[in-house]
Amino acid sequence: MSRRLSRRDLLKLGAGLAVAGVLGCEGEEAATPTPGTPSAGQAPSGPPVKVGVLVPTSGVYTALGRDMLNGYNLYFQQVNFTAGGRRIELITEDETGDANTALTRARKLIEADRVEVFTGVVSTAAVYAMRDLLHQSRTLSIITNAGGNDLTRGRKSPYIFRTSFTSWQVSFPLGKWVADNLTKRVAIMYADYGFGQESQAAFRESFTAAGGQVLDAIPYPLGNSDFSSVIDRIRAARPDAVYGFASGSDAVLFLRQFAQAGLRGRIPLAVTGFMVEQDVLQSVGRDALDAYSSLHWAVTLDNPTNRRFVEEYRRRYNEFPSVFTMQAYDGARVIVEVLNAVNGDTSDPDRLVRAAEAVRFDSPRGLFEFDPVTHNVIQNVYLRQVRDQGGQVVNVVVTDLGRIRDPG
Repeated sequence: MSRRLSRRDLLKLGAGLAVAGVLGCEGEEAATPTPGTPSAGQAPSGPPVKVGVLVPTSGVYTALGRDMLNGYNLYFQQVNFTAGGRRIELITEDETGDANTALTRARKLIEADRVEVFTGVVSTAAVYAMRDLLHQSRTLSIITNAGGNDLTRGRKSPYIFRTSFTSWQVSFPLGKWVADNLTKRVAIMYADYGFGQESQAAFRESFTAAGGQVLDAIPYPLGNSDFSSVIDRIRAARPDAVYGFASGSDAVLFLRQFAQAGLRGRIPLAVTGFMVEQDVLQSVGRDALDAYSSLHWAVTLDNPTNRRFVEEYRRRYNEFPSVFTMQAYDGARVIVEVLNAVNGDTSDPDRLVRAAEAVRFDSPRGLFEFDPVTHNVIQNVYLRQVRDQGGQVVNVVVTDLGRIRDPG
């Protein structure tokens, strides 16, 4: 799905951000360094550090890849693409929507381009496919999206870190909240691949434990073009709410068709945050109003680091960041802090691992730290609701669902 915007869209995005308390300005080239950000205090010396970036620039998750690239660039620009006394050189490949192609591109980055750090990856299927390559090559890998549980559980590797989430981490807290606060009768719809399957299972686990009943579970194929059959099954189940997982263009199409079917406002949505994240809201607008979701960040999250992050992003790109932007932004910071800690010496993979394990900082999402056993991020998960604030359709934090450590 393309994220190209008309000038009218840009002007709308630029108008009044009361929710974040900032106003962006178009065309500024340099972002203000964030307090606490490592600075490039010395001139670069030696060859550049090659960082391989694998994100989708085509297919259903094109918008996510674009947001991630923006996040990397925003942070690296703050340190002048320099860390540990060396320049940072990004080598980017298209992940596409196919796991085998993604593996081929990852192999090219590691074996042909000889990158010293690897980052990116949207798809759970893709990251599972390349896990052994990353592990056996001992490449420090900072995964900034793909949330498959097993990557930091049964298939964890000392060389793989994740700045994003697990499917369990995002959806498990939502199930109990829905059962306790919204309804005990839901229908479930989800993208029928690894992450979607894991997400609905995590929601179901806590929802049913709290006394909830799943009336129907409806899978759909990734890259779906028509949700009419899914919506028909939702109607037939007569739920009091719908839990769902969709992302990218799938989420846009479902939300539009759900509203067109007259169900928005009649059947509440309580979904994974990706389904109503800023990249989606930019396309569907008011069709998503009132939807609840769980996620580890929101554009309106009220802390100083997030306010600066949103302001800097809007100054450069004249639009709101998304969670995919934030995860990549934090991933870039991890890379910079590791390179600074080892003074740019990437010759010892195990030393890089130890440096990454020690990374801890104030992120736009709140306190950021890695689980020392799994290398998955430990983070708070928030219950959000889509609202109109100051003419902007955004996610507003309703409550903090707690600091969640994946049980891996």
